[in-house]
Amino acid sequence: MATLITLPSVVYSQVSFDPVRPRDTSMMDGRRSETQFFGTPYWAASYAASRLTTAEAAEFDALRMELEDGAYLLAYDVHRPRPIAYQGSAPLSGTKAGGGAFNGDATLQTIINSRAITVSGLPNGFQLGRGDYVEVRKSNNVRSLHRIMAAATANSSGIVTLAIRYGLDAGVFTLPCTVHFEKPSCVMELDPGSYGLPKSWPNYSVSFTATEYFLNASA
Repeated sequence: MATLITLPSVVYSQVSFDPVRPRDTSMMDGRRSETQFFGTPYWAASYAASRLTTAEAAEFDALRMELEDGAYLLAYDVHRPRPIAYQGSAPLSGTKAGGGAFNGDATLQTIINSRAITVSGLPNGFQLGRGDYVEVRKSNNVRSLHRIMAAATANSSGIVTLAIRYGLDAGVFTLPCTVHFEKPSCVMELDPGSYGLPKSWPNYSVSFTATEYFLNASA
């Protein structure tokens, strides 16, 4: 069983969190360009935090050892941990349209195609904006992170249809799956040699980069 570690709860001064679409472009005679897409899109992130306390720096020292010893990071965009309509320090909350407490978790109801899904189990009127994140989860280790491409609002039954990119791998993410809007995450591996935590008094700073890692269900 793979060990998944959450990000330490500190103020990150700088974050980069973006998808990578593998491709190869060739410039040909006659001013022709040809682009070939290949492989599976993935996410890459960089994190930096400054003015750490001694205890926070020690937490990152321990995190580094775990990640370099085979553990994986549950990575997300710490500057946008929930839909923009609900940004703030408080986690998502409320009541689902069908009853029951809402904490950002929902259900994947339908996979229309790789770039369109229907989600249920939301509050009435739950708002999602273009550029918001959504995580589709098959299991604890198997997660797929996407950006929403068009604004959408859940209907009175708590159901919404979302346009997403990059596309969901329908060969891996078959129903049932859950959907997550609070700290939507993917599994990442620490990039070798990227970690730095110089200890300079009176404050410490840390920086590192990570790349999405595809775990299988049995890992």
